[in-house]
Amino acid sequence: MNTENFSLSEKIVSSSYIRQGSQARRGHEQLIRVLLEQGKCPEEGWNESTIELFLSELAVMDSNNFLGNCGVGEREGRVASSLVARRHYRLIHGIGRSGDIAAVQPKAAGSSLLNKLTNSVVLDILRQAGVRSASSCFVVPMATGMSLTLCFLTLRHRRPGARYILWPRIDQKSCFKAMVTAGFEPIVIENILEGDELRTDLEAVQKKIEELGAENILCVHSTTSCFAPRVPDRLEELAVICAKHDIPHVVNNAYGVQSSKCMHLIQQGARVGRIDAFVQSLDKNFLVPVGGAIIAGFDEAFVKEISKMYPGRASASPSLDVLITLLTLGASGYRKLLSERKEMYSHLTQELSTLAQQHGERLLHTPHNPISLAMSLDGLQAHSDQAVTQLGSMLFTRQVSGARVVPLGTVQEVSGHTFRGFMSHSETYPCPYLNAASAIGVTRGDVELCIKRLDKCLKSLRKAGSAGASGETAPPSAQEDQGAAP
Repeated sequence: MNTENFSLSEKIVSSSYIRQGSQARRGHEQLIRVLLEQGKCPEEGWNESTIELFLSELAVMDSNNFLGNCGVGEREGRVASSLVARRHYRLIHGIGRSGDIAAVQPKAAGSSLLNKLTNSVVLDILRQAGVRSASSCFVVPMATGMSLTLCFLTLRHRRPGARYILWPRIDQKSCFKAMVTAGFEPIVIENILEGDELRTDLEAVQKKIEELGAENILCVHSTTSCFAPRVPDRLEELAVICAKHDIPHVVNNAYGVQSSKCMHLIQQGARVGRIDAFVQSLDKNFLVPVGGAIIAGFDEAFVKEISKMYPGRASASPSLDVLITLLTLGASGYRKLLSERKEMYSHLTQELSTLAQQHGERLLHTPHNPISLAMSLDGLQAHSDQAVTQLGSMLFTRQVSGARVVPLGTVQEVSGHTFRGFMSHSETYPCPYLNAASAIGVTRGDVELCIKRLDKCLKSLRKAGSAGASGETAPPSAQEDQGAAP
């Protein structure tokens, strides 16, 4: 209520009570005022009452919620289900206009304000997470792969004669398909083995530039967050190479916001060389539903150019989800999640290393990967050719999600390209292994239950292998998992 309505209320209820209610209201409004003034994530999180008040006030600014509104167009924010309307806090118009996802909608001042504030708050968090010189970003209602495609399509207008994208290999389908979908030919740069780690072959990148010609290369497409034993690309060195040859550089930072090391690599790469854009997932970094990503960069004009490439209006759901989440957590709450993730990484490292030793395996030494770990499965492979893949089936049926079992020699075709040793990021990685990751939101209970179930599965498989070697029947626990989906 406004001041006039509070004054009128004093004629109905005791003025002292009304003044107390008015002061409480001003407390909520003060938080909203600071957000509007600064455009930054509040240090302390808001309670649900403040967030709902804020969203309600945004919603009444949209034309579909005007009292007496008469809509005779084809897009008037009409919604048949009240449940759907409540799910979206009655913010129905989405974001952007037909020609620009970042544009303000005349019919939807509230949704437009939501969009601008979300981008501003997210940029603040990216800077706090380590990329302090990022100048601009926007939330796009597509996951990481399609968001990368949008970046590549934008670069096409700047480099119309370019056909190729140099891509240090990472065995994840969507980032490969992103390049193909955009109409470019990915040039796969195989990684080099250093100890247990798979690292960027900088010499091969340099040779490909000389062979193909810099003018024919759209960009270098590098990666930060990845499954061990692959580690983040050598971003600083790649950025220097890109600057030297005037080649754009796009970074797939899928779940790298949660890692200070990944964010530091991006910051340093931009400082010493060239990084045009970096793309990260909303769900993996901010604990929201799948369906959104953040495209960010160091040149505000180029980031705006990418946003204008998006055709038509867009769903506001990802923007709404991440704004609600960050207002709930506050900057301090998000930093706490990042700190807890690091602690769980150390805990997972210790637990997985101990388990590996107990089973005659070892934790692969991948110090440059700050999120993912890998444990060798050489001993399991020695027991049975099928035991490695069967382990994946057993873990899945025992509700251990996210663990990846990587056998040797898998061949996979993706968009016309054949990958040998698929999932291992290398044609000739020397051993099969199991992945586990300490990602944001993981708990000590998750780690301990995973280790307990993994231990049981390994014991069961080794027992089954020994029984098979002596002609005995494998135990039911192992037989039941044969043929299960990995």
